[in-house]
Amino acid sequence: MPQSVLDAIKLGLWNYEPEEHDSSDYASTQALPGTDEKLAVLSERVSRGLPLWHPLDRRSYDENARD
Repeated sequence: MPQSVLDAIKLGLWNYEPEEHDSSDYASTQALPGTDEKLAVLSERVSRGLPLWHPLDRRSYDENARD
C-alpha cells in the first residue's frame, strides 16, 4: 500500500486516495504562498501522506484575509 500520492503514481495507481487525516494531526503554516518555506511544508506533507492543505494555512499575502 502506498504511503503517499507520489508512491501511488510510481506504482501506477491513478485512483489512489490517501487516508483521511484530521487537521489536528498536522500543523498549519503561516508561510506565504509561493515561498520556498511554503513549498517545503507542502513537500513534507506529500512525503508523509498528509493532505496538502490545512484549513488554517495562510492563503493570502494579506494577513487579515481568510480566503
